[in-house]
Amino acid sequence: MGEALAHRVDGDLIVYAIPRGGVIVAREVARALGAPLDLALVRKIGAPQNPEVALAAVIDGPHPRMVINEDVVRITGASADYLEHERVTALAEIERRRRLYLGDRGRVDPKGHVAVIVDDGLATGATARAAIAGLRAGGARRIVLAVPVASRELAASLRQEVDELVCLVEPETLRSVGGWYADFHQISDAEVIACLDTVRS
Repeated sequence: MGEALAHRVDGDLIVYAIPRGGVIVAREVARALGAPLDLALVRKIGAPQNPEVALAAVIDGPHPRMVINEDVVRITGASADYLEHERVTALAEIERRRRLYLGDRGRVDPKGHVAVIVDDGLATGATARAAIAGLRAGGARRIVLAVPVASRELAASLRQEVDELVCLVEPETLRSVGGWYADFHQISDAEVIACLDTVRS
């Protein structure tokens, strides 16, 4: 991923990882590009009775933003009250992660920079869309989304929302992101902190 990006991005770069799985990939991207690594703290909101299905996603910041999968809302019948309750819960979890992962370290301001958003893959695109909206609102000069795998249809859709999408594999259908990894274990908070410390050191 780092090699693919090296020939396609330049300028004042900041790599933003989507925790937790995206941090592992983003660490290597930041190293390859010689760029600072920060977090795009996004939280998926799962559908009622089926939390693995992304109903929406929220990103924090001075003006928190929520991106809603309207098709999923219609199919599941999720109410506005449900969405609002889950949005508040998600923002509380994001704040917990910010304190845990970053401590007293301030945000890296995207204003005027090229923001490279990295995740471990795209299933529905909800978290990526929230990250894009948040960083664009923060004044990023250019937004590049970089992922190892996404379905061809989703990749085509997201290309319309960013300045550039770099995706290594685009299968016709994507049953799961984990199916494309030899090791897709649940990334722990400790691993996220270690990745950040490695790049900072």
